[in-house]
Amino acid sequence: MEGFGVINAAVLNEKRPVFGKLSNLLDYPNKLYMNEAYLETELDTAEAGTKDLLLRFWQEIETKSLFELQQFYTDSFDFTKKLSLYMTFYKFEDARERGQMLSKLKFLYEMFGLLAVDAELTDFLPLMLEFYEAGDWFQDERVQDLEVLFGVMEDGTYFLLQNLNEEENPYRYLIEAVRVELKACLLQKEGSQYVE
Repeated sequence: MEGFGVINAAVLNEKRPVFGKLSNLLDYPNKLYMNEAYLETELDTAEAGTKDLLLRFWQEIETKSLFELQQFYTDSFDFTKKLSLYMTFYKFEDARERGQMLSKLKFLYEMFGLLAVDAELTDFLPLMLEFYEAGDWFQDERVQDLEVLFGVMEDGTYFLLQNLNEEENPYRYLIEAVRVELKACLLQKEGSQYVE
């Protein structure tokens, strides 16, 4: 992961609730999560920028009914390759290498105690974020193996954010929040810079 530092497992562990929240918000809209009260809770460990991004997301969607939001979500993510929540798609599309990466991610999840639901591909962004929340990786000597996951998420969210920004889609704020939180979990190596 050129340009990235070492994962700070302690910070990543503190941010479990934030990653869980982002996972829920990026999954198919549900009335439990698409409300102002949910967006404002459990943000003690979130970066200041994340709190602002969640507020901006809410301001753009608050007038939509749950049905309208579900339709918008489906129109945004299910009918276009340009806005895929499957993070390896941007790099590999449907090439053989994508299948190899999906297998590697599945192995990583299982290694840290999270069994991926077979119906969902392992590069689905909400699942990847859920892994950070629920996986049993903290204080495991293999924690740096998570760099693979960080790399896939960094690559995928970079392209997804560019495409969401072009369309001025409100989900851009959530993807930017994911990137802010991931960056906060890394120790920068001397002489390198993060990809913005």
